[in-house]
Amino acid sequence: MNDQWKQFLESRSARIDDSGVRFPTAAAAPACALTDLSHLGLIRVSGEDADGFLQGQLTNDIREVTGGHWQLSGYCTPKGRLLASFLVFRRDGDLYLQTTAGLVAALIDRLRMFVLLSKVTIEDASDRLVRIGLAGDCAPELLAGRFRQPPGASGGAVTENGITLLRLGGELPRYELIGDARTVAGVWQQLAEKAEPANADYWSLLEIRAGVPSVQQETVEAFVPQMVNMELIDGISFTKGCYTGQEVVARMRYLGKLKRRMYLAHVDTDTCPRPGDAIHSPHSASGQGAGRVVDARPAPEGGCDLLVVLEIASREAGDLRLGDADGAELRFPEQPYPLEQEQTSP
Repeated sequence: MNDQWKQFLESRSARIDDSGVRFPTAAAAPACALTDLSHLGLIRVSGEDADGFLQGQLTNDIREVTGGHWQLSGYCTPKGRLLASFLVFRRDGDLYLQTTAGLVAALIDRLRMFVLLSKVTIEDASDRLVRIGLAGDCAPELLAGRFRQPPGASGGAVTENGITLLRLGGELPRYELIGDARTVAGVWQQLAEKAEPANADYWSLLEIRAGVPSVQQETVEAFVPQMVNMELIDGISFTKGCYTGQEVVARMRYLGKLKRRMYLAHVDTDTCPRPGDAIHSPHSASGQGAGRVVDARPAPEGGCDLLVVLEIASREAGDLRLGDADGAELRFPEQPYPLEQEQTSP
């Protein structure tokens, strides 16, 4: 973590250790939540060939990332298995890939393997830029006092006075603010006059409820992009051309039948499952099991909300449980978006 930012957070009563940043007095679900996002890693890709380089690596169309638009994207193996999921934005002409912090070092090493003669620099920017989140119905009004026109829809972005502002998806208005430590500290102080500090678990919970997947260390290479609904949240371009794993991803869309899909679920348990944990179904005919946990976080109302990749047939049959037949039963609230997409001919 950036030292200047660490000192600022500690001055605001934050406790910081290897487990992350925690505010001891933070509410479980503040109506107006202000969150440090240092638990997320950041990769900076710069140089005159940066756009073309990433165009051949990621699932989405990098040409659509502008100062006014960010996107979700995936990074696959040649077999189409996800190594990472990214939030991609542009700032000062450079491209930034936000992802699970624990994956950053390995991803940088892998990306650098393919640079070859391209004029591209890839580096860890996790400490270079500070990122905070603002969530709640309060957010648009609070931000309107600092930005001439905050983005009104998911995918929108704007940079003003040293701060890049991204409007994120989900039922609850959510924004990410990005800048240097000194500038973001000033913004935090301004927003904290009405917003309450919230811990990282709450931000991750909002991501889960928005149906946004995150590849964790335990689930690297566990899913193809369609299994975690990347095509439903504009995380895949089927018209951009070739990229690593593209043949497998395209074949699944045009020629295959998707047998597993990601769902939002809830379980009544005191201990949330870990990414990669198994889901049991008595109806599963697969030797691979009924499914796996993508991510899970405590719900303020009790129990845990989670994203799970399941056999579609097992989901339709019901009686899905954590771990084994005696595990907590999964319940399925209304999904954050429709789970079907019309198949298109190539």
